[in-house]
Amino acid sequence: MFRSTTIVSVRRNGKVAIGGDGQVTLGDAVVKHDADKIRKLLDGRVIAGFAGASADAFALLERFEGVLKDFQGNVLRAATELAKQWRTDRVLRRLESLLAVITKEHSLIISGAGDVIVPTDGMLGIGSGGNYALAAARAMAKHTKLSARKIVEESLRITSEICIYTNNNTHIEEL
Repeated sequence: MFRSTTIVSVRRNGKVAIGGDGQVTLGDAVVKHDADKIRKLLDGRVIAGFAGASADAFALLERFEGVLKDFQGNVLRAATELAKQWRTDRVLRRLESLLAVITKEHSLIISGAGDVIVPTDGMLGIGSGGNYALAAARAMAKHTKLSARKIVEESLRITSEICIYTNNNTHIEEL
């Protein structure tokens, strides 16, 4: 299990938001409170969040952006190609991270096991606090009229109160 982050994304009313906390944990100590784990790619048309080892995630984000350009912005084909490369390449195979990717049309989780997962409800969560945030987001989506952005914000706040690897210093982007 990847520790030291929470990434959550919600689709609602034609909008999609993704957010992450700012905590970086090394062993049993917090070493950074304001890390930015959300990145805009392809001139802001694609937004990615990462969980896991930071250096590994940055290497994967760079690779993913290159593959996105190769496939002219087709995020599904690019995600499948990245997952294939990640699984089969001897160097990439050792990278320990997960990517959450959103566009106006798609929400994806990409893993080193070769998985490209498209969540049924358009919501996703990764990282040590991902399931807490996802559960909170699903409950709010079902029982409130909050916007996608507000649900992401509140889900991260709730998670920061539960998960020791998540703080309340968040970064949220919306398409």
